[in-house]
Amino acid sequence: MNNLTLKQLRYFEALSRHGHFGRAAEASAISQPALSQQIKEMEESLGIELFERQARQVRLSTLGEEFAVRVREILRAVDELVDLARASRDSLVGRLRIGIIPTVAPYLLPRIVSELARVNPALDIRMRETVTPKLLAELTEGRLDTAILALPASEPSLQETPLFDEHFVLVRPLEDAEKPVPNREALKEMRLLLLEEGHCFRDQALSFCNMGATRARELMDGSSLSTLVQMVSAGIGVTLIPEIAVPIETRSAAVSISRFEAPQPSRRIGMVWRRTSPIARQLQEVAKIVQQAASRPA
Repeated sequence: MNNLTLKQLRYFEALSRHGHFGRAAEASAISQPALSQQIKEMEESLGIELFERQARQVRLSTLGEEFAVRVREILRAVDELVDLARASRDSLVGRLRIGIIPTVAPYLLPRIVSELARVNPALDIRMRETVTPKLLAELTEGRLDTAILALPASEPSLQETPLFDEHFVLVRPLEDAEKPVPNREALKEMRLLLLEEGHCFRDQALSFCNMGATRARELMDGSSLSTLVQMVSAGIGVTLIPEIAVPIETRSAAVSISRFEAPQPSRRIGMVWRRTSPIARQLQEVAKIVQQAASRPA
């Protein structure tokens, strides 16, 4: 059997993750025929089929699933070897892969990237925006160095560092601006617009309103905070959004913003990374920079 190359293992991991030759090739910055050829050579070298080919997608074979677990471990170990070298420096250089949740990304990301680039021009910043469960999975698998999300992450293998706290505000149609602010019991009787399932902010809003999953299925879902605010502007219902989103999401919508009486609903945003990460010390410094960026006006 010929020796497998690290590049082939990365191509294999990309295809196992995307389940599609075209998307895997794009993610790997390689042509689709070239990636297909590399996978074929891997399978011939091993004497097994790693994937089941279908018309529009590919999926791991039974042996391929076992192979994928080992490959991810190998790639994570290789990345940590590189990180060991980076850890010897006072400041980070090279690639920094940061994940961030969608209810923070549009409002904080420009400030984060600008501040990190100013403080450390040698950084190659790679941003990934997705929901919390995917961020945690990619952190665990070593595909992200750190993530910005709502705490607690409740993962013993991750180090958590708080960045800032913020309240939630109520968004209502403009004509409701002078009405009393409803309490959480009154909100249960209103048409509440929420982010679709998978967003931690949805769960936080439901928790404040003391609504269970069964009741939540009767409500209306949106794919982004922007969609929710525009739906409110159209008179469809009311919603909750975090303070950080207010300046951007309400500037072109006919809505009113109200604050709840104490205790106000809130969340804590923080940075998390693997406790075993060789660059944990440098990531603590990155967290301070992100915290400073978040404290600046939008």
